Amino acid sequence: MPGGLEMLPQRLFILFALLATGAHAQWLNFPTPGIPRTREGKPNLTAPAPRAGGKPDLSGLWQTDGPPPAVAARLFPNGNGGDEIPSQYFINILYDFGPNEPLVPAVAAELKQRAQNIAAISPLARCLPSGLPIVEVASQPYKIIQTPGLIAMLYERDTTFRQVYTDGRKLPIDPQPSWLGYSVGRWEGDTLVVDTVGLTDQSWLDARGHTHSEQLKITERFHRIDFGHMELAIILADPKTFTRPVTITLQQSLQLDTDVLENFCNENERDIVHMGKK
Repeated sequence: MPGGLEMLPQRLFILFALLATGAHAQWLNFPTPGIPRTREGKPNLTAPAPRAGGKPDLSGLWQTDGPPPAVAARLFPNGNGGDEIPSQYFINILYDFGPNEPLVPAVAAELKQRAQNIAAISPLARCLPSGLPIVEVASQPYKIIQTPGLIAMLYERDTTFRQVYTDGRKLPIDPQPSWLGYSVGRWEGDTLVVDTVGLTDQSWLDARGHTHSEQLKITERFHRIDFGHMELAIILADPKTFTRPVTITLQQSLQLDTDVLENFCNENERDIVHMGKK
C-alpha cells in the first residue's frame, strides 16, 4: 500500500478522520456575491478567474478536495473516513512515494518508533495547533483576503490566520519559531509564490507522524485555474528531514454561500478520553 500506510492501526484512521472533519462552515446560507452564472442561473465555476491590479484575485473561501475514489477506498476500505474524507496528504504527506520515502535514515527510524505510540503523542490528539501544511491539506475551509501588499489567510481549523506580505520585504534572517511561520509572496505571471520559514519543530507534517526540523522552508504556488478551482503546489525543503525537496499538488474548490466559523479543538474534541481504551 502506498506510503507504508499498513503500519498504522485502523482505529487511528478513524481518529484522524474525525480530527480532519469539523463542523460545516455556514453563515445562514448567505449568498456569495459576484458569482458568474450560466444561462440557467447556476454558478459558472469554470468562468475566468477574477483579477485585481492586473493579477488573479485569489480572494474567496477555499477547501482542499478529498482524494480520488480509488485512493479513498485504499485509505478507508470500510468506508469509515467520515462525511468528508481528508486528503491523502493529511494522513501521509509522503503518500505519493510509497515505501521509498525520501527521509534521512535517522528520521525514518524515529518515524517507525513514533508509530508505536502515535495516538498518545500526536499534536492533533492533544489539540495543539496544526501548523503547515496540515491546515492546507485538512478537509476544512480557509478564506483568502487579497489586498495590495498583504494577503490574509483565515483557517477554520483551529481558528488560525496567516499574513503573506507581498510588499517586497524579505524573510527574517533568524526568526523566532512559530506554528505558521513567516511568509512573503511574489507573483510569477499568474501564480502567487509564497515562501515560509521559521516553523516550530513541534508541529507535524501529517497525521501519520512525519516531523520536520526548524530548517524547514515551505514554498507554495497558488494558481487559480478558473473562477471555482485552484491548484496549490507545496514544496517542502528540509535537509535535516528529507534527502531531497518534496512536492505535493492539491486541487482546491471554491465554497459558495458559506463562510468560516470559529472552531477550537479543545472545545470540540471528544476522542482523547478513549485513546487508551481498546
